[in-house]
Amino acid sequence: MLGAKPVAATLAVSDMQAAREFYEQTLGLAPMQEMPDGVLYRSGESVALVYQSKYAGTNQATAATWAVGEDFDAIVEDLQRKGVTFEHYDDLPDTTRDGDVHTFGALRAVWFKDPDGNILNIADQAM
Repeated sequence: MLGAKPVAATLAVSDMQAAREFYEQTLGLAPMQEMPDGVLYRSGESVALVYQSKYAGTNQATAATWAVGEDFDAIVEDLQRKGVTFEHYDDLPDTTRDGDVHTFGALRAVWFKDPDGNILNIADQAM
């Protein structure tokens, strides 16, 4: 019943100003709708809700993934130029890492964190 419906990422943050700067300036997302304690961003055909919460930074797993296809290298380089630090996960099964890029067979991916520690992922997979 939900398989044909869109899904959204929901990201808790403690400091909306720092979050807005990161999501808008660093990641290039444009606000779609502003709410009293949050902002809804459009990202391709998806949305990401960034909202203020006392539980910000408690998720220790990937919170959002962007499937960017062949734009992967250019996006990773752009984020590096903007000062984004990538995470390194050397204990992932059947995975190799070259610099910041993890490779699983034909799939390449990077992970990084927002100011509250939400783990974000970019993969070279096309949707």
